[in-house]
Amino acid sequence: MKQLQIDDICMAFEDVGAGTPIILVHGYPFNRTLWTEQSTALKETHRVITPDLRGFGDSDSSDGPATMDRMAQDIAKLMDVLQIPQAVIGGLSMGGYVVLAFLKQFPSRVQALVLADTRPQGDTEEGKKIRAQQVEQILAEGMAGVTDAMLPKLLTPETVSRRPDIVKRVRDMMVKTKPAGAAAALQGMASREDHTEALSQINVPTLILVGREDPITPVSESETMHNQISGSKLVVIEDASHVSNIEKAGIFNQELTTFLSSVN
Repeated sequence: MKQLQIDDICMAFEDVGAGTPIILVHGYPFNRTLWTEQSTALKETHRVITPDLRGFGDSDSSDGPATMDRMAQDIAKLMDVLQIPQAVIGGLSMGGYVVLAFLKQFPSRVQALVLADTRPQGDTEEGKKIRAQQVEQILAEGMAGVTDAMLPKLLTPETVSRRPDIVKRVRDMMVKTKPAGAAAALQGMASREDHTEALSQINVPTLILVGREDPITPVSESETMHNQISGSKLVVIEDASHVSNIEKAGIFNQELTTFLSSVN
């Protein structure tokens, strides 16, 4: 693990391998270890950077909502310090929201996009209410309750019943998340921008991946992105849910590697 001062926080990250840089942004409520399999698979051919977003993993929390724009700015400043002018930028779930915010603010710094189990829309009013309730619950009770409620949506029933190693890994990431960081991110997600109309303006190579059984960001959301992003590639991963990069790491990595070879 490495650490750097980025504005008001100390940001933790991994930086492995050499070659074309790819920055992978984790979802909520995870941390940089979400991408362990991808870092291992790519580090022989790429420089793989996996940051802990503010309030997650070993990165500091900050006061107020952690907006997607602010998290995107953190990544841009990390790139500045690491002297990376441009990179492939990828994200899963909330990480995808951050990636789309990054693309809007820093389009010239994006060589290609990877959007996994995510969506372009903002929250509905009902969605915002649910996030507000989760904020109250987390700050009052910690992460355990929210974690137990989310787990069945993150993994397929097959994984839950037959892969206790994956269940434990995902659950451990979630329960170890700092409540203040999780609450700030929930507030940030609730206020995020809708990027649907901007999809047709994306002009960099784009890979879209989604688990067939993902109930949080269903296949239909990825199809919307694919239909509007010219030249994008859509991969639907069978027998996977919301954390498709862990449940079906082999397939995910194969598709990612093939995509990156075409970008380079």
